[in-house]
Amino acid sequence: MKDRNIALITGANGKTGSRVAARLMQLQYPVRLAGRTKPGNSEGADYVFFDWYDESTHAQALMNVGKIYLVVPVLDVNPAKVMIPFIEKALSAGVQRFVLLGSASVPEDGPVFGPVHQALRRLAPEWAVLQPSYFMENFTEGQHVGTIKNNKAIYSATRNGRIGFVSADDIAEVGVRALIDDKPHNTAHVITGPQSLTYDEVAELIGKSTVQPIQHISLSDEELKAGMVHAGMPEEYADMLAGLDRRIRENGSEDQVTDTVKLVTGRCPVSFEQFVLSHGNSWKTS
Repeated sequence: MKDRNIALITGANGKTGSRVAARLMQLQYPVRLAGRTKPGNSEGADYVFFDWYDESTHAQALMNVGKIYLVVPVLDVNPAKVMIPFIEKALSAGVQRFVLLGSASVPEDGPVFGPVHQALRRLAPEWAVLQPSYFMENFTEGQHVGTIKNNKAIYSATRNGRIGFVSADDIAEVGVRALIDDKPHNTAHVITGPQSLTYDEVAELIGKSTVQPIQHISLSDEELKAGMVHAGMPEEYADMLAGLDRRIRENGSEDQVTDTVKLVTGRCPVSFEQFVLSHGNSWKTS
């Protein structure tokens, strides 16, 4: 295998980046992990310090790389300003294939991920954009796990809006295929689990696992935004996230189920019931 086949994984500490990297290493595919902190499970792996906003970290990251998994910088509502110049630099260095982690809530002409999506379609010879629904892991590794354990509650401004929650493992498997399949995908993949659920239904399923009631508490957009800002999130980013909940509530923006996981990977996506059964320890308080 030529050195140019090295896959650079940005966001290597993240929910999908860590899983994409682990799966590629399992397949004995050459991987370089990139981020501002070294992943804890990366012993013996090729790791480089990488900062989107520090161009001096880019050249080493790109050395002998042929494919890149792109994860936008955290809490930046305009990541295109740093990502598109990096993509252009990568193309000049010989990178052929790019896989971007986007969102099912954000179309190609939308904010945040949209301009990067458009740039890949325009510039990259081989590309794919992953557009997953909300992560199941938000309840075990993300913002909801603490409120479930401490308050027996899930907070959102979605009310009865439905979401096609999907496992990060399934997202990562689609990402791996997009990175290493012989034929480039050259498309956007909307990735969901096998059913769409309300947060009320999610709370009931988790409550059955914990054998104690879990509530879904509906917030106003302003309350949701204020809570995120209080937790340290920049106001502009909190406003964007609150807007996503509003679209789920008012427009059903996440109420969809696709067969992407099955078509791309050959396996069925994990259901939320299966996810809860395999993560029951996540919500124990002692």
